[in-house]
Parts: sequence; C-alpha cells; structure tokens
Amino acid sequence: MAIIQNGNQFHLQTKNTSYILGIYQDKYPVHFYWGERLEPDISLEYQAESVSVDRASCFARQLVEGKWVFEPDLKKEFSAVGKGDYRIPTVHARYADGSTVSDLSYEGFRITEGKKELEGLPSLYVLEGDRAQTLELFLKDPDTGLKAALSYTVLEDYDVITRSIRYVNDRPSDPQSAAMSGEGGSDIHLLSAMSMTVDLPAAPMQYIQFPGDWARERSVECCDVKHGIVSVSSSRGYSSHCNNPFLILKEPAATEKQGQAYGFALVYSGNFAIQIEKAPVGTIRVAAGLNSFDLDWTLEPGESFQTPEAVLAYSAQGMNRLSQIYHRVYRERLMDQRYLHASRPIVINNWEGTGPDFTEQQLVDIMRTGAEIGAEVFVLDDGWFGKYGSGRYSCGDWYVNEEKLPHGLKYLAEEAKACGMQMGLWFEPEMMAVDSGLYREHPDWCLHVKGRESAPIYGRVVLDLSRPEVCEYIIGSVGRQIEEVGLTYIKWDCNRYFTETADQMQAHRYMLGFYHVLKTLTTKYPGVLFEGCSGGGGRFDAGMLRYMPQTWTSDMTKPEERLCIQHGTSYGYPVVSMASHIGQIEVGKNARNPYLEFSALVAMGGNFGLEMDLSLLSETEKAQVKGYVEIYKKLRHIICQGDFYRLESPFDGSYTTWEYVSRDRSEAVLLAFQTRNGKNGEQHMVWLEGLDEKKRYQWNSRSYTGQELMKAGLFLEQANAQYGARLIYLEAPEKASQRHSFSGIRQESSR
Repeated sequence: MAIIQNGNQFHLQTKNTSYILGIYQDKYPVHFYWGERLEPDISLEYQAESVSVDRASCFARQLVEGKWVFEPDLKKEFSAVGKGDYRIPTVHARYADGSTVSDLSYEGFRITEGKKELEGLPSLYVLEGDRAQTLELFLKDPDTGLKAALSYTVLEDYDVITRSIRYVNDRPSDPQSAAMSGEGGSDIHLLSAMSMTVDLPAAPMQYIQFPGDWARERSVECCDVKHGIVSVSSSRGYSSHCNNPFLILKEPAATEKQGQAYGFALVYSGNFAIQIEKAPVGTIRVAAGLNSFDLDWTLEPGESFQTPEAVLAYSAQGMNRLSQIYHRVYRERLMDQRYLHASRPIVINNWEGTGPDFTEQQLVDIMRTGAEIGAEVFVLDDGWFGKYGSGRYSCGDWYVNEEKLPHGLKYLAEEAKACGMQMGLWFEPEMMAVDSGLYREHPDWCLHVKGRESAPIYGRVVLDLSRPEVCEYIIGSVGRQIEEVGLTYIKWDCNRYFTETADQMQAHRYMLGFYHVLKTLTTKYPGVLFEGCSGGGGRFDAGMLRYMPQTWTSDMTKPEERLCIQHGTSYGYPVVSMASHIGQIEVGKNARNPYLEFSALVAMGGNFGLEMDLSLLSETEKAQVKGYVEIYKKLRHIICQGDFYRLESPFDGSYTTWEYVSRDRSEAVLLAFQTRNGKNGEQHMVWLEGLDEKKRYQWNSRSYTGQELMKAGLFLEQANAQYGARLIYLEAPEKASQRHSFSGIRQESSR
C-alpha cells in the first residue's frame, strides 16, 4: 500500500521515500517527516508534542494539558490567516463582513485508488497497473462556510507525490435554502489560494532557483535560506523568462551526486509563486501555488476553486538524482503517451536564416537542402500570413499572404512531401496586432480595461482567452490550417506579457481558457506535434509539457550561451523537452568549420534541429551537417530517453560535460565542451556515472570497464583553441553488432 493510515497518522510511501503527516489535536494537519523510506509501522505522532514547550512568547495560542501550544511553532500542512500562525498562509480569504479570519478544522479523510484529473488544469496522470493512491483530507470553517480538500497522490514507482487543494464555498446557493439554514448566501473572496504548504524541520538549508531573462533563461542561483521570506514568482501573466515554477531546497553539503534535495514544481503556466520562509524557531515553510498578486477570486455559494498541481520529489543522492525523478515522471506520466517512445523529428526552421522577409523560392531551396542532409520536418516561421506578412502587423489574421506565397501553403506542403519531409507552421495565436483586420473587427477581444488606453508591445495586444468566443476563434484558425495544409507540426509562439487585466480573476481565467484551447487542439489532431515557444523559453514549465511535449528552449542559439541555458533547464525538465538547434552562425567556409561542429554538438544535447539558411552552406559544411544529422538519428534514443547526468557545469568554469546512459546501461553518450584554449599540455579528466560496473564498454578501439570509467575516469585531450567539443559513444559488447560509425565527427573541434 502506498498510503498507510494509523490512527491520526498518514504514511505516504513511494519506492524510496516516506512522507508522513498527521492530525494534531484532531484539528490541525501537521507534518512529521519527509525523506528516505521508513518502515511502514513507524509512528511519529510524538513529534507534534515537541512544540508544546514552556517558553516565553507573546504568540501563545492555547493552554493544553498544562503547556502552551504555540501556533507559529507547529509544522503544518495547511495554514490560514487569523489564528496565530503569522507565516505564509495556505489560504487567505475575505468574507461578506469584511473579515479575513479563517479557522479550518479537520473533518475526515478518504483514501482512493489511482488519481483523478484536475478540473480545467493539466496534471500528472496514471495508467492501469500504476501503483498510485490518493489521500484527501477534508477541512471546514463552520463560521464562514469555507471548506478545503487537501489532495495527496502517491505515484509509488516514480518517487513523487502530487499535491493540490480544492476550495469550496459551502454556503447554500439558493435563497430559500439560505433562509432556512440561517447562514445566508455570502460570497467568499480568495485573496491567496496556494496548492500546498509544508513545514520542514529546523536545519541549515539552501535553495536553488532558475532566474533569467530573454535569451538567458534558467540560470542556476544557489542561496542560503535565511530568516524572512523569499518569493520566486511571476506576475507577468505567464511563468516567464525571469523565474521558473520549479525550486530545489537542499542541505548545504548536497552536490549533484550526494546529499538531500527536495524538489517543488508547479504544473502551471501562469502567475505563480513558490515561497520559502524561515521561522524564528528555525523551521522552514515552503508554499507553492498561484501568485496572490492582484488575485481576488470570487467563490459564490456552492462554487469550488481548484488550485494547480504541485509535484514534490525527494532525493538522498543529490540534485542529479532529483532531476532524473522529474525527467522520468514527466516523460512517462505528464507528456502524452504517443510521444513516449516515438523519435522526435529533426526540424529545419527558416527563421534565423531569412526572418520574415523570404521568397517562396528561398523556402523551397532551404527545404530541398534540408531533405538532402536528412532533416525530417520543414517549419515555416513568422511572415506567411495576413495583409502585412509579419506577426508585428498581422497577428490574428491567419490567412496566407499571397504576395509572398503565390502558390499557398498547400504548395509548400506538397514540395516538402516530394522531398520526403513533413510540413510545420509557426503561429502566435494568443496575440492580435493592432493593425490587423481582427483588431478592427473585434477591438474588445484583447485584454484591456474599458476606458483606459491599451499599451501594445511589438504592435500586439493579448487576446482575452477568458472569453469562450476568443478560444473558439483560435481553435478554428489553427485547426483550419492543419486540415487544409496537412500540417504535422505547430510551433506555438507567445511574444508579449500581460499589462492590463480587467479584474482580479482574469489572469487565471485566461489560463483556464488557454488550457481548454490546447486540450481541444491536441485531442482533435493527435497526429500533430505541438512545440511551445514564448519569446524563446519564456513559458518553459510542466503545464505546457502536458500538451506540448517540447519547448523552444531559448531564442539564444549561440552555442556557448546555450550551454548554460540547457544545463539550467535540465535541473527540472527532461532533455527530450528541450528543442535545440544549430543556429545562424558564420558559414561559407570551404574547409571544415570547427564552430559549426561546436554548435552541432551543443544542439545534440537536446531535441536536435537546424535554424539557418542552408543554401549558404559550402559543400564541405553541407557534408558536415549531414554527418551530424546521421549521427543524431543513431543516438537520439539514448539522448532523449536515457538517464541524464550533469558531470561538469558551465556555471563553474570553462568545461561542460553531459552524459546520457540508456536505460539498460548498454550504451552511453558523452558530450564534452570547453570554452577556452587548452594551456601548455594541461590534462582534463572526467568521471562518468550510471554505467554498469561489470560491463565492458568500447570506444575508440579500446575497451573499458564501467568501474574504471566511473572511478578511474576518462582522460580528455584538450583543444588548442577557444571552442572545443567532443562526442564519445560507448557501447557494451551486446551492442557491438549494431555498432555505429561516427566518421562525421572528429575527436575534438576548435575555432
């Protein structure tokens, strides 16, 4: 059993971890333990009593059996405003009389098999045969009618626990019932409605967040947890370039390979907050959910409000193991099952090669060259639609610009098919250009405040997806092109944050409409692969991965910068979710282009593709790129589906090393990079991970045991130039009959 109930204690067990909570004084859900797996019959209820100590304080809550119980000292699983807990609340509500005091008490529990979908929101799912159970704790405030159902789902084999809360206004919804009950039919306003809180024991801790901006998304920033509140959040309408809805809490000594680390991720793409507060007594509260900034959600009598899902994971073997937990569960129980074992196609996108100012013949030439080198999908980016032929002026007018494409999109799709390729298309469906026909017809369809001047950015305003008619317009516009052109790939862009919302519920209603659009389209067109994009990686989150199994990682395609971006992204998201292309770099060299090689190997660290005008390549460079494509096709099953190891970090110096190991540990790929000249014969060693100690692995005509590669290490000769890159493929003897040729890549590259 994944959930063991013993009196007032609930023991949630995954394959390797235990999460234990209880009900204190038959009222408060409190936290006892989260860490390595404990025996199922252990009882930790005594831990709650540790807060009942005689100490001087002006915060005394109540006297119990001769001792003061201090509300701020309880390690809680749920907290409200107004009863003595001054830390970050799980819920903050305002009632009809203007008060904000809530006192929700435990009413009961329910344990069920499996896991339900969240209404209107993306979430992890379970399949038949999964070992999964759900615990619900029911709380109610009898004075206000506010109820909360705390949901915990244990995915036993994946080592994760999901949490969410459903809030209900339990007052009668019809006037007659309200009058008979004497309770009245009062609205409840949710000013803060988190998905979860947990209080961890007093101990020195650090947190890792992933801040950034456009073209430098998801840096890695590690800070000590100090007294006070830290908030990692977005109030921009989307999860944003600047912060990510994923955070790691770790003990100071924890590294990639060892030590305790806790993960907190939100399956949500809108305004979010993950907050950490260290209490005066040293305990650490983590709260995650919707950002309370500008939130005032009205719950009418009888209505409910579902919070987004938080995915919690624990590792006793460091951060890399924590990442692997998220990678696996996202690949297998978040992304759609049809992508689980399917190879992602190699894309050639024209944007960095031509921008929006292309000709039809240019596109055909790029397509034909792409087919020659082995690309599988041609994606036409911005510039194909509307009167003006660019997103800045035509977003919303999703019809072909016949001046630029006189034969239409169907002609391009047929040309692609004749080359042995499929056809994809760029959209920015959530935007509307102020110079578009759609805006002239429906100026009220954008997010705006009536009577106030809107603030277009890049000539665009944001469509109001809280309106059903707007959602249906988007579904129809995208669906029509899919059907008429025969598209198999959609790149879905979003280049503008919110600046105006009409009320304090609109931002979340927008996300509910957005998820409705994505669910409708991906269900109706199961043969189409959707790739997320938001000014690059501005909406790279678990909510998007539910519908779009990959995201354009960043608009920055310089490989030396992409090392940091892809490395930081890998902490919370699987390699297969990272679209990573060779960008528009200096080409036209008749000799072998070493910087092209460096860029190609960085791009192989994710979902490999090309983002350039292939017609500018010399014949030598074209042969180079063809070699990279061939090699990636042979290795992508390891890179995209294997276990990923961060061996060396670009944030720590000039070396970056990534390792990918097949699930059966019979194959491995090593990608190693350096971003400065090797100096006077200096040596560099790398210690691999995840191999089978007893297996022998062949590389470069030599045989190594897994043990020696992991313990004695592998010597990597340094490049005598600024940019060096190396790909190493290791195979066990059972794979020897399928041995691949890697003649397309030399041992190292330099510039």
